[in-house]
Amino acid sequence: MKYGAILLLFLPAAAISFYAGGPPVFTFFAAAVGLVYLAAAMGWATEVLAARAGATVGGLLNATLGNAAEFIIALVGIRAGLAVVVKASLTGSILGNSLLVLGASFLVGGLRHKKQTFNVQAAGMGATLMVVAVSALLMPSLLHLVAPGGPVSEHRLSLAISIILVVAYVASIVFSLVTHRHVFPHRAEGDAPARGRVGWATAVLVLTTAGIVAAAELLVAVIEPTAHALGWSDVFVGVVIVAVAGNAAENFAAIMMAWRNRMDLALTITQGSSMQIALLIAPLVVIISYVWPQPLDLIFTPLEVAAVAVSMLIVSLITGDGESNWFEGLLMLALYAILAVTFFFAV
Repeated sequence: MKYGAILLLFLPAAAISFYAGGPPVFTFFAAAVGLVYLAAAMGWATEVLAARAGATVGGLLNATLGNAAEFIIALVGIRAGLAVVVKASLTGSILGNSLLVLGASFLVGGLRHKKQTFNVQAAGMGATLMVVAVSALLMPSLLHLVAPGGPVSEHRLSLAISIILVVAYVASIVFSLVTHRHVFPHRAEGDAPARGRVGWATAVLVLTTAGIVAAAELLVAVIEPTAHALGWSDVFVGVVIVAVAGNAAENFAAIMMAWRNRMDLALTITQGSSMQIALLIAPLVVIISYVWPQPLDLIFTPLEVAAVAVSMLIVSLITGDGESNWFEGLLMLALYAILAVTFFFAV
């Protein structure tokens, strides 16, 4: 991490380029590169805290702070009138965590360890909750396709579902941390770090979160000119580019944990992040969007609906046995690549 700190210079470079009127493409990718070091620092801090608090709390903390970028991107995007990009980025975050990050974790961990195991009960609960959450998010889209009820009723349905999902998310936290904590891996792994190291890790988490938020602001500000310059569609930018940049923290942390054979924490990070996007981030964005004249709805394109449904199916099948290997990770990455290419060619 010491030598990787040079990557952090890309963040002020992106800010200078933006405020000096530099090329939007440079600003966009400089901000994205700056996220790499911030993600690495967040991964280290999460590992320190997880060693004391256990995989469930550590993974939840990483997912929460890592999703700050998605939340800020969504709010700034709604304020800027980029509803298509915002909804696509939410879809892309679910696909990215479910297929790209988890697949990369299985692949990298499997290359070092022939077979890795994780808590099958916790994985099953996470997969079930994701199926319920994604089904709820897709209901407005299905209703829009089969029986359009007009924008007013569709907005009301989206708002009602958002409120229900937030309640369900709170209930899931109570379930995993209070009433059924015995099902989830709360035991700290290895020797507990010194209290001073925990304090430093907490400070690093706060600072990196602030940096990620700043980078997200820059990314959103130059999305449209960058997409226009490169000939990309709004949906592709949201589903792939913005989602991958926003998930940088979870990407690095989960893969690092898988490499060190800490699959419970890796799976908690990826599943926890996906669940937060579907159960908390997307609903909160819909609720908060009522502050602006054009509130956000949960009407996604048929391609987004199909992509999310397929991703949930493959994740449920692969994680059902509580074991993983590099080939399963490769298959998940292949599916993500297929979906990404499809979105690239979609008009």
